[in-house]
Amino acid sequence: MSPLITGDLAATEADVSPATIRKWVQLGHLKAAGRQGRRSMYRLEDVFAAERSVRGARAERP
Repeated sequence: MSPLITGDLAATEADVSPATIRKWVQLGHLKAAGRQGRRSMYRLEDVFAAERSVRGARAERP
C-alpha cells in the first residue's frame, strides 16, 4: 500500500492548485483514500490517474 499525501502535496506533485484537487474530488475524478483529522488524504498514483484523466479529456476537445 502506498503512503497517503495531503491535498496540498497532491497539488504540488500534479503542478495544480489545491482548489483544482478539490474540484477533481467534486467532479469524481479523484477520491480521498483516508483522513487525517479533518484533512483528506490521497494516494499519489490516484492523483496522477486523475490528472491524466482530466488532461486527456481536455486534449480531446475540438
